[in-house]
Amino acid sequence: MDERILVNQLKQGDETAFKTIVANWQDMVYNTALGIVQNAEDAEDIAQEVFVQVYQSINSFKGDSKFSTWLYRITITKSLDHERRKKRKKRFAFVKSLFGEESEVVIHPPDFNHPGVVLDKKEDAAALFAAIAGLPENQRIAFTLHKVEGLSYQEVSDVMKTTVSSVESLMHRARINLKKLLEVYYKEKG
Repeated sequence: MDERILVNQLKQGDETAFKTIVANWQDMVYNTALGIVQNAEDAEDIAQEVFVQVYQSINSFKGDSKFSTWLYRITITKSLDHERRKKRKKRFAFVKSLFGEESEVVIHPPDFNHPGVVLDKKEDAAALFAAIAGLPENQRIAFTLHKVEGLSYQEVSDVMKTTVSSVESLMHRARINLKKLLEVYYKEKG
């Protein structure tokens, strides 16, 4: 079904249209969130938050961009907000530990379980996604949307509300930074 028809039906309160939207885009939303937060449970929570926001704010969707572009923006915003909250909690826990209220701060490695990664490649994929997580925010978003989600530079620029040349620049810097980060990993691995 045409996404414009679905959006119009949802704007009129049609629950079937909402269910169809969720069914059509849930994997994309989940995979995008997972590419950013790198934790399956968190990605599931974010996906739920995204669709709640879609339902609540569908009337603010003007149709200036594709629905999927709007959905990517919401997903990225929710994912980055989640990351910020998580960092604040870790900082707060660290500060509390300095004053003896908690004995130690536990920093969990990424719970890496991205669909499409073959089991014997999980360790290398986990290293790649850890390196991606180490990129500056805009580079990480551009890289995730282009390389993980398969969006074109034009689509990435639409989602990020920037120019194609800016996306090209972000991708170039992301590749350089990832190469540096992964060289360290592979040297240590032997």
